Amino acid sequence: MASQQEPDLPARPKEEKSAEAPSKNALKKAAKEKEKAEKAAKRQEQEKQERDKAAANDTAKHLYGPLPSDSESSQQFVELFQLYDAKEDQEVTVDVRVHNARVQSAKLAFLVLREEAHTIQGVIAEGGAHKISRQMVKWSGGINTESIVRVTGVVKQPKEPVTSTSISNFELHVEKIYMVSEAAEQLPVQVKDCMRAPPVGEESQEESELDSQGLPVVSLNARLNNRILDVRTAANQAIFQLQGGISNLFIEYMNKHNFRWIQSSKIAGAPTEGGAGVFEIKYFDSKAYLTQSPQFFKQMAIAMDMKRVCEIGPVFRAENSNTHRHLTEFTGLDFEMVIKHHYHEVLSFGEHLMIFIIRALQEREEYKRLTRVVEQVFPGAGNFKLPPGDEAVRITFAEGTKLLNEAGIEAGEYDDLSTPQEKALGRLVLEKHSTDFFTMDKFPRSLRPFYTAPDPADSKLSNSFDFFMRGQEIMSGAQRIHSYTQLCENMRRNDPPLDPESEGFRFYTDAFKYGCSPHGGGGLGLNRILQFYLGLPDIRFATLFPRDPTRKAP
Repeated sequence: MASQQEPDLPARPKEEKSAEAPSKNALKKAAKEKEKAEKAAKRQEQEKQERDKAAANDTAKHLYGPLPSDSESSQQFVELFQLYDAKEDQEVTVDVRVHNARVQSAKLAFLVLREEAHTIQGVIAEGGAHKISRQMVKWSGGINTESIVRVTGVVKQPKEPVTSTSISNFELHVEKIYMVSEAAEQLPVQVKDCMRAPPVGEESQEESELDSQGLPVVSLNARLNNRILDVRTAANQAIFQLQGGISNLFIEYMNKHNFRWIQSSKIAGAPTEGGAGVFEIKYFDSKAYLTQSPQFFKQMAIAMDMKRVCEIGPVFRAENSNTHRHLTEFTGLDFEMVIKHHYHEVLSFGEHLMIFIIRALQEREEYKRLTRVVEQVFPGAGNFKLPPGDEAVRITFAEGTKLLNEAGIEAGEYDDLSTPQEKALGRLVLEKHSTDFFTMDKFPRSLRPFYTAPDPADSKLSNSFDFFMRGQEIMSGAQRIHSYTQLCENMRRNDPPLDPESEGFRFYTDAFKYGCSPHGGGGLGLNRILQFYLGLPDIRFATLFPRDPTRKAP
């Protein structure tokens, strides 16, 4: 019998080598890691239980923390400036920034609360009628500076005046404190560092460094790059309140003298001064220019029989001047008026306007208080000088150059004054007349734009003038040419020549073709008035968002 063939049996799998057992060290390490993780978890659980227990026992948990969504809409608020004259035990609610916060002990914390230029000390103490808890004390003392909080508290008189706050005769005993808007823990600059006097000159542009006491020095450049924080200082708040004050005083004076407010365009078809210092912009398929002043429009308004016009608005100058007093954009206070007899009507009006503004800044209580705040950082803020009476010191250009030459400072009879010459003249006028404000009349005709009226008695001079504060120019003004023929001749003689019939000029020149009253006016620089009145070292300190040849932001 044939033998049966045995089926193929599956091959026995090869035995795999068993994994090596962990070493004793690895086992010990794993055990330690496990034990460490278990301890951490246990600790976290214990801390959570303690927090939950503390929260459950927190008698004041409803008095602090995030602002409740159901906060009372009928709640009455006060502003910090109202607390200078507060009453003892008066309960108030304020929305303020936390300027500083510190925990004195588990039972006591202090806050410095700030609103604009005003500060008051806040006190959070354990216990009391509201049963303030230690948790509330700890939370309040740990608030990030610059956070906005809503505080309800009772006004109390401290045992001794609080010298570190502007409201020194009262402090606020906190009953409730809620977070309205939390600031970042790390800030690019500290507001308290910006409160110290800034460096001046070339140092002002350098980045922050330490002073002789080891405190940060915040440069002008760093301040401007962090303008949001910088302007929160008391001095800056006061500076820009005074800027608003100057605008309001200009408005007050103009309204009192029956000026009509206009709002001129800031886009023109031709450079208003006929020069190169203009910003050219693309205007669809043609060119246009940002106005160097509202000059053309003011004069056209006079030709519209408006008689007296004024405006407050931006002025653009494409001048590559990186100085302490030049900007590429500033705010102009402009006026234009009909002349009845002589252009000195315009000059006298401008002088009386400036005397009115400066006297009001020096004598009205609100402005005096703000100036004192600025004076703490800029010591020259309160020493601006005016002579007695309502009349300004007025000299001619020839008298000004004579004063300079007599003092050994060479000045040409028909040459424009340089900045050092202007400053020197300001010092000479101050010594002679005890005034930081003066005007200079009868400028050489060659130094003035084409629309300036010539002096009928001397063809080399013009019926024009400048105003000065602390020896630096704040305004140019003049009588304007109102004769169409004379204006066109002047434009054609200009260097470079200007075509009065060109598309950019003809609407302006037509105003005089149809008849226009004799008139004159001027343009004041708001930023310079503020800078020189307060003695600020740089015009950028007097400008909220300065624009210069190197700065377009913020």
